[in-house]
Amino acid sequence: MSQEQTTIRRRAIVTGMVQGVGFRWSAREEAHQLGVAGWARNRSDGSVEVEVEGDAASVERMIDWLRAGPPGSAVDDVRVTEAAPDGDDAFRIRQSD
Repeated sequence: MSQEQTTIRRRAIVTGMVQGVGFRWSAREEAHQLGVAGWARNRSDGSVEVEVEGDAASVERMIDWLRAGPPGSAVDDVRVTEAAPDGDDAFRIRQSD
């Protein structure tokens, strides 16, 4: 019996000490390892915005990683909302808003 993988997308706003600590670059590496697509960017309010797209299990693992963050970061909160999949084929770092 084969299971069809459903693609989902989530938007996360990560707050805390998450800028200037390699958060976006580490997120890109983690996304690559998990096989998810999307993007990350710094926001003017000091948070990092991340969109993650892929199968549900991999997206959840990425969200879990965002809650911990890379060494040197201090994540206070991660607000996750649903987003419509848009067919990203890689994980990119975007310019700040």
